[in-house]
Amino acid sequence: MSTALTKAPTPELHRLTLPNGLRVLLAPDRASPVVGVAVHVDVGFRSEPVGRTGFAHLFEHLMFQGSESLEKLAHFRHVQGSGGTFNGSTHQDYTDYFEVLPTAALERALFLEADRLRAPRLTEENLRNQIDVVKEEIRLNVLNRPYGGFPWILLPPVLYDTFPNAHNGYGDFTDLEQASLDDAAAFFDTYYAPGNALVTVAGDFETDDALAMVDKHFGDIPARPTPIRPSFAEPPPPGERRHTEPDALAPLPALALGYRVADPTADLDSYLAQTLLASTLADGEASRLQQRLVHGDGIVTDISASCGLLGPLDARDPDTFTITAMHPPEVAADQVLTAIDEELGRLATDGPDAAELARHTARWSSAFYGEQDRLMHRMLALGSRELLYGRAELVAELPQRLAAVKPEQVAAAAAAAHEGGRAVLVIEPSADNKAEAQQ
Repeated sequence: MSTALTKAPTPELHRLTLPNGLRVLLAPDRASPVVGVAVHVDVGFRSEPVGRTGFAHLFEHLMFQGSESLEKLAHFRHVQGSGGTFNGSTHQDYTDYFEVLPTAALERALFLEADRLRAPRLTEENLRNQIDVVKEEIRLNVLNRPYGGFPWILLPPVLYDTFPNAHNGYGDFTDLEQASLDDAAAFFDTYYAPGNALVTVAGDFETDDALAMVDKHFGDIPARPTPIRPSFAEPPPPGERRHTEPDALAPLPALALGYRVADPTADLDSYLAQTLLASTLADGEASRLQQRLVHGDGIVTDISASCGLLGPLDARDPDTFTITAMHPPEVAADQVLTAIDEELGRLATDGPDAAELARHTARWSSAFYGEQDRLMHRMLALGSRELLYGRAELVAELPQRLAAVKPEQVAAAAAAAHEGGRAVLVIEPSADNKAEAQQ
């Protein structure tokens, strides 16, 4: 299969660091009359202190509750009144805030982001209100939903030992309720220093004009000490670890397998081989596990695989390769595990053939180009790659780097999973759910 279309155009990128330490990345693209602004802060749920699980996500909510010059909800009105959209999200190693608006609203977006990076409106009322909002979000997305937290909350404590890597990043209710305004102020002072953040501007603008606006709005934010990020490294498990989690709402049993992935900063080629291993295993109807477990043996109803707990290249080392499956109650978890191990063993011995690998590379690249066609996704990818790895250029290089991965590299990735340590999380429905599923 030809790979002539796998090279993405190299983006025009401009970098600058302001005197207060704030890093700036400009990515002009005048194809459409829209602009985007993103602020990536180098703090995620792996950085939150013991006893404050969920605090990084809670603080993301607080950053939308008004700022130095604007009352609560004013940020919302200014963006939506300009015809734009906005949001924020918390990840393992970063938190982002962003908006996409018509070109003429660029300076408004920069003012809004600078105003809350300078001084969010931290009040007892806002804190208590947002603790309640986060708790309701957890009820909706985890506690009162079948397979809630599966696998991103439930799998890490099986695979990892240390608090940063293993704890619940969504948060424990007791920890959230005990959070104080002093905790919020200390978190902001420590992690939201200008030198710990990156501003990305993408879209339709003149570079010199954008630089002047960035300096005007962000340049006078006082510099503060930038925190030193500790290493979250820990050795992989020497063998298999297993945990069973009851789920009163789950209609079917499920399981998740967790393996350690290569460090993308130190060994990007091995990491990309694991990305293609995930695709070869479970991406599309012709993938190995879909063909064997769903259409052949009929022992699972759904199966998926992913390189990265929250997606490819979304975290620094260590990160997690996952395989998840749901299966009928009459099928034992070990039967599913045996079939997965057999397919990993076949890939480790023989590797995918060239045509199979080319098909998955093309499928991955097609999805990548479709996503990067949206300014918001492109801007967020540039910002996160720049923050995590120091190279926003990775966004454009990925399709070509993936196309260069050879079958023997995917075989080596399969062998590492097949022979190395892993975590196995088993979701066990209640007896009533099992009975209903069998009827």
